[in-house]
Amino acid sequence: MEQKTILIVRGGGDLASGVIHRLYCCGYRVLVLECHKPSAIRRKVSFGEAVFDGTSAVEGVTGRLISDIADAEKIWEAKEIPILVDETGETAKKLKPAALIDAILAKKNLGTNRDMASLTVALGPGFEAGKDVDFVIETQRGHNLGRVIRKGSATPNTGIPGVIAGYGKERVIHSPAAGIMHNLSQIGDIVEKDQILARVDDVPVYASLTGVLRGIIRDGYEVPKGMKIADIDPRQEQKKNCDTISDKARCIAGSVVEILLSEGVLP
Repeated sequence: MEQKTILIVRGGGDLASGVIHRLYCCGYRVLVLECHKPSAIRRKVSFGEAVFDGTSAVEGVTGRLISDIADAEKIWEAKEIPILVDETGETAKKLKPAALIDAILAKKNLGTNRDMASLTVALGPGFEAGKDVDFVIETQRGHNLGRVIRKGSATPNTGIPGVIAGYGKERVIHSPAAGIMHNLSQIGDIVEKDQILARVDDVPVYASLTGVLRGIIRDGYEVPKGMKIADIDPRQEQKKNCDTISDKARCIAGSVVEILLSEGVLP
């Protein structure tokens, strides 16, 4: 393998996928490491969905699940992105990538450290630049979104989603009970406030506001009570953007590329 151009991205959710897509378009060979049961909400723009379906596609780029790192080369040659289930990041020790980007967005460090690659980057809170990783990127909406942090940490998690069209915490729906998701609405649907979007076992999940169902966790997923399971955008005109990378993800992706180029990690 031509290791000097290989990058590892931990996580395949929507923000991670914005980074993955940008790196792919820049000519890097990207390997995605995912968990066994990804819980993406914006599933139409999440490469991690390949863990369930075998393949995933984001804006014309295909991700393909592999069972062994040895299969990555043929996926790259096919101009696709290999996705491997590896929750601990052990693959980094074998592959020795030019850089590793932690894009899990768990709001805490799930094992990423500076020994995993020559250059390490983390998105969001839970990491200290210069200690846990080399660089941290701010992920909180606002003036500092996408800012590259060379010393210190990103803004701590507030638990409150960014405000869009006057709505913040109302945009996000959490599971009212523990159980299995049974979806009644699909991503891209226009939903009305108090409409039943899904059921967790027999417990109804109500729309918190009127708008576009921007994301909902996959049907059949087992969720604990209180888990984030859906996201509504109050701007109905955003329906057309449910299957495209968000402005936030693109901003963060640009910051990742800035770091790679400034540190001499070329495609």
